[in-house]
Amino acid sequence: MSPKNCMVAQSGGPTVAINASLAGVIDGVMRSDMYDTVYGSLNGITGILNNDLMNLSELMQQNPEYLDRLKVTPAMYLGSCRYKLPNYLDDDSSYVFIFKQFETYHIDAFFYIGGNDSMDTVLKLSEYGKKIGSPVRIVGIPKTIDNDLCETDHTPGFGSAAKYIASSLLEIAHDTFIYAVKSVTIVEIMGRDAGWLTAASALARNGYNTAPHLIYLPEVPFDKEDFLLDVKRMLFERNNVIVAVSEGIRDASGNYISASESSVDTFGHSQLSGAGKTLEFLVKEKLGVKVRSVEVNVLQRCAAHLASKTDLDEAFALGRKAVALSEEAVTASMVTMRRISDAPYEIAYEHAEIRHIANEAKSIPREWINDAGNDVAQPLIDYLAPLVLGEVPVKYENGIPVYMDVSHLAKHQ
Repeated sequence: MSPKNCMVAQSGGPTVAINASLAGVIDGVMRSDMYDTVYGSLNGITGILNNDLMNLSELMQQNPEYLDRLKVTPAMYLGSCRYKLPNYLDDDSSYVFIFKQFETYHIDAFFYIGGNDSMDTVLKLSEYGKKIGSPVRIVGIPKTIDNDLCETDHTPGFGSAAKYIASSLLEIAHDTFIYAVKSVTIVEIMGRDAGWLTAASALARNGYNTAPHLIYLPEVPFDKEDFLLDVKRMLFERNNVIVAVSEGIRDASGNYISASESSVDTFGHSQLSGAGKTLEFLVKEKLGVKVRSVEVNVLQRCAAHLASKTDLDEAFALGRKAVALSEEAVTASMVTMRRISDAPYEIAYEHAEIRHIANEAKSIPREWINDAGNDVAQPLIDYLAPLVLGEVPVKYENGIPVYMDVSHLAKHQ
């Protein structure tokens, strides 16, 4: 009887928690009575196409600290890609090769860890597998700091990024408040279509700090004149005004503030940046006060030294849940989290059909944003607060964090 093996890959943008999900998959396979070996595909789905695979079960046996170190290592141990599979009705050559690889390596289940675009790949592979009658179970494992995947309460990676954003805003507040001069600081935070991460900046507020004083999200049309009035009003009340703004804010016509429409990725998404700088110039020109913009950019994605324990624990559990679901013959699905309560915080691990998730996006409910569209409401704070809880012990050497060696990725570039 042929052995039953698994394959796992990671895709899209990096997060603090995506390797925790990979560790969960490896742990799930090691505990399984059904599966023998788990292979890792390097650089997402392209690793299967290029036959760049790693025997993760073998590596685990060689290094007893492998899983613990992997769980706290940021970004993708297996590397990533932004490869868009064509429609198999137009060109099925990639699909034929991928499923042939599954046969060659006796793959019974394939796990893809990623965000919206990765779930598009899960959907396409699932549909093709069904068309040809393949027994391979295809299961998506969510990750994205954008927190915009549907059918799940939140996504791994978001909690840690939210913790980093809130911590950074508090530190920026301390940096700013020491000067008794009128000033505006604009912090641009990632989020193309959903403002979850920018909203998390509100967690920086405490008994003495009210910053950020204004929060602008993509869910509400942005008006430059209203923005200037908001800032001017805040300057009457205090010396230092701190503003959190999503990179994806857009006007009433749907045009991004400062986006370059000529620059898009392989999935057709505009490459956004510069919203903060645009608003900096606007404040400088119209209000004439000291102003600076801070673009957090990629720093918010891989700050493992500020990881949320809740985030990493959930990511690991989702990886293990994916293996368990595949053992139950679940396919064409993504593992999900359903919130049972905020306080005490409790979730249940479930799954949903991938056709309800791929190519969809979850926005912040309008009622979770204040009427003026320049701040968040309490229900959003209640939703966010549990996700940043807990600290993760990270090993240090010479004062610097120690992570997994990823030099194997350089050999495949």
